[in-house]
Amino acid sequence: MLAVTGSSLLVLITAGLGWIYLSLTGNIDIFNGDGLSNNRPRAAGGGENVLVIGSDGRVNGNDALGGGNKDDVGRSDTAFLLHIYADHRHALAVSIPRDTLVTIPPCQLPDGSWTQPQANTMFNAAYSVGQTAKGNPACTQNTVEQLTGLRMDHTVVVDFKGFARMTEVVGGVTVCVPQDVYQKDLSPRRATRGLLLFHKGEQTLSGQQALDYVRIRHGIGDGSDIGRIKRQQAFVAALIKKVKSVGLTPANLLPLADAATKSLTVDPGLGTADKLISFAMSLKGIDLQNARFVTVPWHYDGARVALVQPDTDELWTALKQDRPINGKNTGHAKPEPRATTDPPSPEATVAGNGITVAVYNGTTTSGLASTAAHALTRHGFAVTGTGNAARTDQAATLIQHPPALKTQAQQVARLFPGAQLQSVTGQRISVILGQTYSASAGPASSPHTSPTTNTRSADDDLCSDLSYG
Repeated sequence: MLAVTGSSLLVLITAGLGWIYLSLTGNIDIFNGDGLSNNRPRAAGGGENVLVIGSDGRVNGNDALGGGNKDDVGRSDTAFLLHIYADHRHALAVSIPRDTLVTIPPCQLPDGSWTQPQANTMFNAAYSVGQTAKGNPACTQNTVEQLTGLRMDHTVVVDFKGFARMTEVVGGVTVCVPQDVYQKDLSPRRATRGLLLFHKGEQTLSGQQALDYVRIRHGIGDGSDIGRIKRQQAFVAALIKKVKSVGLTPANLLPLADAATKSLTVDPGLGTADKLISFAMSLKGIDLQNARFVTVPWHYDGARVALVQPDTDELWTALKQDRPINGKNTGHAKPEPRATTDPPSPEATVAGNGITVAVYNGTTTSGLASTAAHALTRHGFAVTGTGNAARTDQAATLIQHPPALKTQAQQVARLFPGAQLQSVTGQRISVILGQTYSASAGPASSPHTSPTTNTRSADDDLCSDLSYG
């Protein structure tokens, strides 16, 4: 579901050919925009936001692939917000776990009436409002806009059938499976373990097998939806790489584009091939290393997922301002010269004086943010939160700060050898730990006690970071 959208856009980015226009337009379904709220956020003016919904509705033959009945209520177990930066060279996909507790705002029912707000409700319930087989993408869009304060420029829904067909057209996608997977892992109600579906390690999947892999949750990794999100994010990157490697010649372009667009239901703004191609062409400058995936800051609330504050609101604020969340320059902010003050010895005292700092781990060393947070608090700094940064290959530690807090940021830098200072818009100081700090601090404690932000770059290794837990 995540993957078909990424590859669909890539197909259209590479295509842009007039001869394919009529064929593609006939494939695209459009959802009714009357259900969108009249109280939408104003456009921020920087970058562009696209809501991508993975539907497991069983209509149009999808029941044959996903099981269930074609009259089942449409559901959504996958959703992410794709922010395309104004420079059209960077993009960030923010996954929203299906079990996240949110307020679902008023949504339109099939009879034209509107529901009352539903507080403390699982996020994926928004797509099922109205209990129709096709689902309610407008309600999910209303929910995301209220949750984030960001206006969605477009919404795209993808389904089983087109996804499976696309993986077949490209000759399969190479994935890395963290452990052997059996039929019972895909269908927990089975009485026996069943046949082996996937062996541990790298393998190439297509069609039904590829669909099963991106849908599976129980019996693989830690069995959580968060772990499944990680594997889906990895699959998106692998599929896009495969599409690029196949080569889009006239002989294979049409079936690939045909499979992609047959899986899409879009808002009226993307309802024709020329609109879809025009949008997709705007993404052609985004390289794999500049396409990143992040899961909204979260923690478990019993069996559900709750959002971590103020981290979540700061993420939405960064996107409103078209600002990178990990310190990587997108053309709007320039790093200042590297701090040259040598760090104090462990016995020395740096006067933190209650300076507030958020700490993020930009490496693959588990628990590093917790280690740095302890060091900061020992020197009197107030750590407001810890988590993972938006990428795991940060070289030098980066200290982001509002211009007015530069002096305080220089105090923070005294604890981090070779740190860089970067002036950004915001209200607090953030430390993004780099590999230099990782080398000096070494392995740390488990990060699961901290607010968690799961991240992946589109060019990460296939087998890296495949499950939470």
